[in-house]
Amino acid sequence: MYEAHVGLGARLVEFGGWEMPVQYSSIVDEHRAVRTAAGLFDVSHMGKVFVSGSGALSFLNQTLTNDVRKLAPGAGQYTLMCYEHVGTVDDLYLYRLAEEEYLLIINASRAEADWDWLQQSYDRAAIEGAVLLRDASPDYGILALQGPRAAECLREVLPGGAIQGTMVDDATGLKKNQVGVFLFDGAPVITARTGYTGEDGFEMVAPADVLVALWQRCLVGGQRVKLQPAGLGARDTLRTEACYPLYGHELDEKTSPIAAGLGFFVCFDKEFTGRAALLKEKTEGPARRCVAFKMTGRSAPPRPHYGIFAGGARVGEVTSGTQSPTLGVGIGLGYVAPSAAAPGTALEIEVRGQRWPAVVAARPLYRRPA
Repeated sequence: MYEAHVGLGARLVEFGGWEMPVQYSSIVDEHRAVRTAAGLFDVSHMGKVFVSGSGALSFLNQTLTNDVRKLAPGAGQYTLMCYEHVGTVDDLYLYRLAEEEYLLIINASRAEADWDWLQQSYDRAAIEGAVLLRDASPDYGILALQGPRAAECLREVLPGGAIQGTMVDDATGLKKNQVGVFLFDGAPVITARTGYTGEDGFEMVAPADVLVALWQRCLVGGQRVKLQPAGLGARDTLRTEACYPLYGHELDEKTSPIAAGLGFFVCFDKEFTGRAALLKEKTEGPARRCVAFKMTGRSAPPRPHYGIFAGGARVGEVTSGTQSPTLGVGIGLGYVAPSAAAPGTALEIEVRGQRWPAVVAARPLYRRPA
């Protein structure tokens, strides 16, 4: 994909050991294309781990916070891996491709740590049945086609019916969080109606040897709707508007899903690694909470590690911040004391030594039109 990105004029940066396109035209242009039409992202840096076998369901349900038992073949869910103490190994997406076959999409910066943790988890677990773990990260790339007109583009790219997973006539027949396998130039492409932008969209996990052809086909198929290639910069502003967490910002080895406001994705009706610590934190309440905020006047954009103040006292720190292209104001996510976490709470963000007014806002900051 490197030459394809260079040919489009991408500005490349190092990210998680990869050279990744941060932008092609401008972050704002690419952001707005995703909100109004469609954008195409190369997110091949994400890790891909297949888990299969008769014991795969039991193993994953003991390792992940969400309830894997709820997944029918052809469905996916957001979930997390946690340590025994209050801390997060990673947040990830799990797809059930068949009765005994699953795919984990994990963060690039955590790929090695996740693989080690999965192996350690298997060694600790008492699993009846076979479990096969396969790190397929080098063998597959991922393209994310996102935006209100993404389905129009995809219809021309993957026109045939599913051969596995959710059996639909073409990929646009998938519903939110459904996954199917479709053929592209004879190669199987795992396609899910999921994304990281707050818009409708699809993520395609394709064998590396067809990835460039798939990328080019998406660009050609998207010309009519003014699809644009989009980089990491727009991906970050889009996910911040949607209040999606980023590992290393809202989540890390010392921060739990409960504090991050992700308790919906933790099922306490089963045993899993970290359950006792998370249940204790949920019962007693976390010492800090992740909130979304908006600046209430003109200011420089908030950035990670800026101080958050309420009533004149420092109550927390910004974890993600940007100037929102959609809302036209500075926005961000950050951790604050519980007393300052309620929506409507007046805050101040310290930007370059000066404090600027902000307010705790309901999450998400942006919600796509129905």
